[in-house]
Amino acid sequence: MKVCICYNRTQVPYTVCEEIAQSVVAAGHAVFVCPEYHGEEADRMIVLGGDGTVLRAARAASSKGIPLLGVNYGRLGFLTEFERGEQEQAVRLALEDRPQILERSMIEVVLNGKSAHCLNELALVRAVTPGHDSNVVKISVTIDGSHAGDFSADGLIVATPTGSTAYSLSAGGSIMTPECETFLLTPVCAFSMRSRPIAYPDKSVLRFCLPSTKLLLYADGVFFGEAGEGDELSVKKSARKALFLTRNKADYFHKLTQKIN
Repeated sequence: MKVCICYNRTQVPYTVCEEIAQSVVAAGHAVFVCPEYHGEEADRMIVLGGDGTVLRAARAASSKGIPLLGVNYGRLGFLTEFERGEQEQAVRLALEDRPQILERSMIEVVLNGKSAHCLNELALVRAVTPGHDSNVVKISVTIDGSHAGDFSADGLIVATPTGSTAYSLSAGGSIMTPECETFLLTPVCAFSMRSRPIAYPDKSVLRFCLPSTKLLLYADGVFFGEAGEGDELSVKKSARKALFLTRNKADYFHKLTQKIN
């Protein structure tokens, strides 16, 4: 087995990576260490950092179908399985022959032919800078060609079940378990109470009729581009899945409650 150790250089001392690498080698397996994964061949991945680090690693690992687990060196650690100091337990799980794997669905965003795969969410937000109007924007959504709703708000979040516990929740959305087969649309600072979170089946294709005001697009918090009237923007379920090694798939809500509280 070949293990990749991916770490956040601003949060994790390299000596920690060395200690984990030594444990992997001592167990008879190959290992390599990198601050960012770029598609190298690996069978398992151990990610050291916060949720942002895990998100970046998971998106990259999903293209190769590599299961990963996170060790939290950030703040909340929603996506991590272990806390700092639990590296040895993380190594044991990473090296198990048949570990439990939690599959997390992803979305594929396509803007004028340019695509991105997201584990958390796509956020469409109006620019709040000098020279831009401060009015709310109207975003219309169609699902499989049928009009699904209009949202008058500062923006709109298209969240996966994983992303429902992040930005979407802070904007007034709902929590979904990773196994849910849905998208969650949550308006940001909605102008109307009718602009409430709505869940749609993830086998559908969502298309957006955008306002003349340019919106900023963020895919998992990373700037993806600007879009407005005339641009083609769609969201659908990604063919990729993010695979997370876990000690107990049934422990999801207990872990979530601990993190929130």
